[in-house]
Amino acid sequence: MEIILKKNVDKLGYKDDVVEVKPGYALNFLIPQGYGIVATKSTKKAHEEVLRQRSHKEEKVKEEAQGLASKFKDVSIKIGAKVGENGRIFGSVNTIQLSEVLKAEGVEVDRKSLKIIDEPIKEVGTYTAVANLHKEVSAEFQFEVVEE
Repeated sequence: MEIILKKNVDKLGYKDDVVEVKPGYALNFLIPQGYGIVATKSTKKAHEEVLRQRSHKEEKVKEEAQGLASKFKDVSIKIGAKVGENGRIFGSVNTIQLSEVLKAEGVEVDRKSLKIIDEPIKEVGTYTAVANLHKEVSAEFQFEVVEE
C-alpha cells in the first residue's frame, strides 16, 4: 500500500515521501496517528503540485541547514556529569542535555534531530553524535563527557 507521509517517521521516510508499506501498518498506525495519507491518483497529483510549488523554498531551507552544519565544526562541547568512585556516571547522558549545551554554545538544534551513536553513555569520555538537520544534510560531531 502506498502512503504519502505527512511527518517524518523514523526508519521509514521523511515528510512528503511516497513510501510502500504493509496495509496493516498503514491502516492501524500511520493514518490514524496522522503520519500519512493513502496515495491515490488524485492525492498523488495534488502532492506533486504542492512539491513543485514548494521546491524553491526547499532549496533555501537546505542552504540554511548546510550553514548550521558548518557551525558544528567550530563548537567544542563538554557535558558535565556526576561520577562515582569507579568512573561511571550516575544516570546517563541523553539528547536533551546535548541539545541544551548546544543551545548555550549558540547552535539551535531540536533534540529530536539529534542521535547519539553509542547510547547509553555511562562513562566519562569522548563520544560521537549526529544531527539530522534536513533529509539531505546531517552533521556528525564529537562531544566530551567530563566529571563535574
